[in-house]
Amino acid sequence: MPDIHAALEARSLSYALGGRPLLSDIHLRLPAGRVSALLGPNGAGKTTLLRLLAGLQPPSAGEARVAGRAAHALTPRERAGLIAWVPQHLPGDVPLTVAEFAGLGRIPHLGAFGQPSAADRQAVAQALDAVELVPKAGMRLAALSGGERQRAAIARALVQSAPVILLDEPTNHLDLRHQHRLQLLLRALADAGHTVVQVLHDLALAAEYAHHVALLDQGRLIASGEPAMTLTPECLQDVYQWPVHLRHHRQTVTTRAA
Repeated sequence: MPDIHAALEARSLSYALGGRPLLSDIHLRLPAGRVSALLGPNGAGKTTLLRLLAGLQPPSAGEARVAGRAAHALTPRERAGLIAWVPQHLPGDVPLTVAEFAGLGRIPHLGAFGQPSAADRQAVAQALDAVELVPKAGMRLAALSGGERQRAAIARALVQSAPVILLDEPTNHLDLRHQHRLQLLLRALADAGHTVVQVLHDLALAAEYAHHVALLDQGRLIASGEPAMTLTPECLQDVYQWPVHLRHHRQTVTTRAA
């Protein structure tokens, strides 16, 4: 796994669509080997920022950098070797089984003939076990619930074995138990050296599990840092226009789910 020292960084990053600014002059450094959460109300620019960090679209100004390189300048193969992307929604008509879909994550690692090895198949089995989908490995993706499809997308990202994992609202379709199991899994991945960045709406989950948070509002970065220092009642009141008081846990979360 590549050693990424400042895994993700935004430098004077801006993005506009149809003349409307969605992000304005973002300066942000997300720590390597940690779980970071992008937070803010609807329309704050969280998903746009995540997509720019992934290099899925070029910025209007400034630069997003991963492993010291401009994210949007990476070739598809280079990007796949560095970044695993988990979208907010998966199409329901993908004509693959759960195991086949998860196996797509091995494509960047296959040899010239593109045939999966025993190690590739083991990686798929381990990923499906991590997201509790082994019993449904042979089912069509279209037969799964929204939450199960989301877990399949996470399995594909695990199989990819990229050092950076970016997730757009990964808890959106998950029930309470799987929301917390996912956060424990992401913490375990960070403990193993991965850099994890997720868009979240649930402030309580961010306060409990994230090492680092970035709070956005109307396309601007309001604050970033450790949750207890960043998600203060005063700051949250300003951003959400509503009184919010979070209980901040000490950052000693166990990485093994019960």
